[in-house]
Amino acid sequence: MQAGTPAEDEPVAVYDPGGAVVGVAPRGVVYRDGLWHGTTGVLVRSVDGERVYLHRRSPDKLIFPSMYDCWAGGVIGPDEAPDDAAARELAEELGVTGVSLKRSYEPFAYDDGTLRCHVFTYEVRWDGPLHHQPEEVVWGDWVTLTELRARLADGRRWPFVPDGRVGIERWLAARDAGITG
Repeated sequence: MQAGTPAEDEPVAVYDPGGAVVGVAPRGVVYRDGLWHGTTGVLVRSVDGERVYLHRRSPDKLIFPSMYDCWAGGVIGPDEAPDDAAARELAEELGVTGVSLKRSYEPFAYDDGTLRCHVFTYEVRWDGPLHHQPEEVVWGDWVTLTELRARLADGRRWPFVPDGRVGIERWLAARDAGITG
């Protein structure tokens, strides 16, 4: 996002239900009108693969304030490729740069009747420092996959971003099936 631009005015690439880019609209309009758009999520795993980075979103976020997520990510901008958006969001939210992004599986469509997005997910391995962008992240910590599963199961104490929950449940199922590492 351009410095000084209110989040609701940030231009976002608008997609059709099939996943093709068809235009641009301000983020606030995309959310208000339930327009299809693209988002990215990057799962940050420790180098040994045993832990993931879980964080809590800022209470000032336009959608899903103060909820938990294990994906660093956000909306795809106009004329921005998903890979580039993922790298940008990872750098903005957690200060991680210079890493190789690996697509974790095929993009999936999320539609809860209000939020409609095509989600592009990635993984990185990282044991370096993490630096939260205060407007995005207010807390974070490394958790084991067992701890992550327990927190996902306790939605009252650990409310997860809905599309992030779908993404991590898909990732865990693929991992359990031996499809991803």
